[in-house]
Amino acid sequence: MNAPTRVVPNNLEAFWMPFTANRQFKANPRLFVSAKDMHYRTADGREVLDGTAGLWCCNAGHSRPRIVEAIQNQVAELDYAPAFQMGHPKAFELSSRLIQLTPKGIDHVFYTNSGSESVETALKMAIAYHRVKGEGSRFRLIGRERGYHGVNFGGVSVGGIVGNRKMFGTLLTGVDHIRHTHDLTRNAFSRGQPEYGAEFAEDLERVIQLHDASTVAAVIVEPVAGSTGVLIPPKGYLERIRAICDKYGVLLIFDEVITGFGRLGQPFAADYFGVTPDLMTTAKGITSGVIPMGAVFVKKEIHDAFMNGPEHLIEFFHGYTYSANPVACAAALGTLDTYQEEGLLTRAAELADHWADGVHSLKDLPHVIDTRNLGLIGAIELEPIAGQPTKRAFTAFLDAYEKGLLIRTTGDIIALSPPLIITKAQIDQLFDTLRGVLKALD
Repeated sequence: MNAPTRVVPNNLEAFWMPFTANRQFKANPRLFVSAKDMHYRTADGREVLDGTAGLWCCNAGHSRPRIVEAIQNQVAELDYAPAFQMGHPKAFELSSRLIQLTPKGIDHVFYTNSGSESVETALKMAIAYHRVKGEGSRFRLIGRERGYHGVNFGGVSVGGIVGNRKMFGTLLTGVDHIRHTHDLTRNAFSRGQPEYGAEFAEDLERVIQLHDASTVAAVIVEPVAGSTGVLIPPKGYLERIRAICDKYGVLLIFDEVITGFGRLGQPFAADYFGVTPDLMTTAKGITSGVIPMGAVFVKKEIHDAFMNGPEHLIEFFHGYTYSANPVACAAALGTLDTYQEEGLLTRAAELADHWADGVHSLKDLPHVIDTRNLGLIGAIELEPIAGQPTKRAFTAFLDAYEKGLLIRTTGDIIALSPPLIITKAQIDQLFDTLRGVLKALD
């Protein structure tokens, strides 16, 4: 990696940082100035192993040649083209490539710029679909406790993380939530999918019956809940959710912003679990985090339901200025090339056992109350300090950074999701470093 040309900005104050303890950060800033493959370089010249793929997004690693070249060429050829009533070739090329990866029956793509926008789009699609089908009474949306679906009003409404919801008023009406699946009493230290908890899916039937199915448009769940601390679905749970949706004519949305593009060792979690939703929200890994982009994948029957009426009329009044941006499309195509050439969409399956060994090697350390894993995702749940929730994990985060490892924390849970290019030796390094961090915690 190149040495930094400018080490520290002269003023940190103007930038109001997202999801950050701003005062703590600006008193002792942590600045990355370059990145390559599995490592960041800090402003003081240290290498930091990326244990979180940036923010669950850099699946192909950092500064990968195919992606860099694709962006450089595209911005010199066509920097921007409107997606409203116009198009450009790479948007259609990318769509065809993506549909080759999605489960059978999901064959249309609608582009957004982030996971949050993908969720908003999918929720609007679900409500509008029932309306064009003559079932306009279906307006209710059902999320799940501890679910994370981005930060826009719809996503926060169906989301179930208290800290993300409490400051923003009443949010959307007509939204309800089913219970989460986390059950440490029965499933602590599960390797892979927990054995117990498929019955938690029955809460969906209870909520649908409470409101009457004729009012319910869609259910949205993360196949693996990521940002809340890596909650792995119990065996049989997602299959039961799918069956209940089919029984009552409710659309099922999988939020695959984190699990999409190889995180579990298959292109999508829908492939891994063998459960096909009606809509899938994606972002992050679609460009390996290089340029903002998201996409909603849609079943044919949903798309086709809108294709009625006079052909000169707009069928779906929704979209973004930067939908299918040419440079983002080029980045996505370069990312797909990288995934294909290096076998990254299935590489997590090859590393999964070694990764699981590393995750569960930490289970006997002080303050560890659970370790869990699936594919190349892992979590270490720590016992909170009485009266100081989140402090123990945040202390681990700071110490890991000083020791050359980037981890992510949510509450008192450490979440791990490295780039898919990680080697077994780097997995060992990651867990050796984290072991030292955890041993030093009060």
